Amino acid sequence: QVHVVESGGGLVQPGGSLRLSCVVSEFSSDYYAIGWFRQAPGKEREGISCLSSADGTTYYANSVKGRFTTSRENRKATVYLQMDSLKPEDTAVYSCALRTDYVCPPLRLSARYDYWGQGTQVTVSS
Repeated sequence: QVHVVESGGGLVQPGGSLRLSCVVSEFSSDYYAIGWFRQAPGKEREGISCLSSADGTTYYANSVKGRFTTSRENRKATVYLQMDSLKPEDTAVYSCALRTDYVCPPLRLSARYDYWGQGTQVTVSS
């Protein structure tokens, strides 16, 4: 049974940084994509990044481009979301998802992912 677990959320002041982790277990293929999503209260889920295992290419939503960075550490089966210059509008529940194919779908297509984590709360407030 594949498991996806996020961690690292919390409360941070505007302009601050957080790093989220996404650990995938019981999955051994080298071909996958990891997507990061967020959902704020009363808003639809937003896809914010996708990392392809093929060559590490990462795609970002315009709302986070230049502020958020996705990276991976294969030996730990972990993908990170480094979030810098955080704004109050970044407040949301952040989730990562595993797609059992290395091609990143359009960021809005969350249904293309196969396994989801439970989410971690990020609150940006002074």
